[in-house]
Amino acid sequence: MADLPGEASVLASDTGFFLMPDVAPLVSGHLLLVTWHHHQCAGAFGHEMWEQARRWRDRVSRLYETAYGSGELLLFEHGPADSQGGGACIDHTHWHFLPGTPGVRAVLEKGGRPGTPAGHATLRAYLRTGRSYLLVEEEGRVTVHPGDGVRSQFLRWAVTAAGPGEPWRWQETFGLPESKRRFLRTVQAMRGAIAGERHAARAGGGAAGGRRDGQRRDSHQ
Repeated sequence: MADLPGEASVLASDTGFFLMPDVAPLVSGHLLLVTWHHHQCAGAFGHEMWEQARRWRDRVSRLYETAYGSGELLLFEHGPADSQGGGACIDHTHWHFLPGTPGVRAVLEKGGRPGTPAGHATLRAYLRTGRSYLLVEEEGRVTVHPGDGVRSQFLRWAVTAAGPGEPWRWQETFGLPESKRRFLRTVQAMRGAIAGERHAARAGGGAAGGRRDGQRRDSHQ
C-alpha cells in the first residue's frame, strides 16, 4: 500500500467496527471508522449498531483530546441510497473523523444544501425513501443535508473548500510524501493516545477503556 502499513494500521476494533487512519488524510488525525460487515450507510444500521457507532464517536473525541489538546471534531459521512450516491466512492459504511471544526456545514449551506437536525431515525428515513444524504457533525451539532447529485468525494472537497484549498481527491494524494507523513503522524499520535487510555483504565482512573463501551479489547498490531 504505497509503503504504508496495512493491517498494522488498524488502531482499535470491536465486534462491529475498526478504526484506522484515512489512507490519504486531509489533515493529521484524519481517521476512518469502518464496519466489519457490509452496511450500505449508517441509515441501514439497527439501533444497537447506531449506539455502538456513537460510542466510537465519543471515544475518538477523547483520543483527540489526549493527542491534540481538544476533543472538538468533524464527523462526516457520504450516505448513498444507491450505488455511489451521495458522493460515496464505495458503498460500504465508513465515518470520517477530523480534529477541529473546519466549517464544512457552512460550505454546504452556502452551496444550497441546508441541513436539518439529524439522528438515526432521520438517516433511516432518507434511505427508506431512496434519498442519499450527507451527514455532518461539527461543534457538537449533527445535521443531515441532501446528497443526491453531488460529486464524488464531495465532503472531502468541502473540507478543503473551508480551508486552504488543497487537493482533496484521495486518488491524487495517496502515496505522495506529505500524505504518507500525515498518515504516519496520525498512527503515532493515535497509538500514543490509545496507550494513554489503556494505562488510565489499568490504574482505575479512566473510563475510556473499550470494555466500558461494550467493546472487546482492542487489537494493536
